[in-house]
Amino acid sequence: MPATARIAGVNLAVNKHAEIALTAIYGIGRVTATKICETVNIVPTTKIKDLSEEDMDRIRNEIGDSYTIE
Repeated sequence: MPATARIAGVNLAVNKHAEIALTAIYGIGRVTATKICETVNIVPTTKIKDLSEEDMDRIRNEIGDSYTIE
């Protein structure tokens, strides 16, 4: 299992909850990370390592389509 997951050009630690790990992306804070999780139907306390590739793709698409990041 890889030690990181890559979203928006940022490596996210896989042992963190999704809502915390997403804050590593410049421009995404805790509230925005929680909204992203809710929009893509992921429980915010799910660890990144437990997300499927489909879940990761939904997060990537949501961030790319709806948010301005670095």
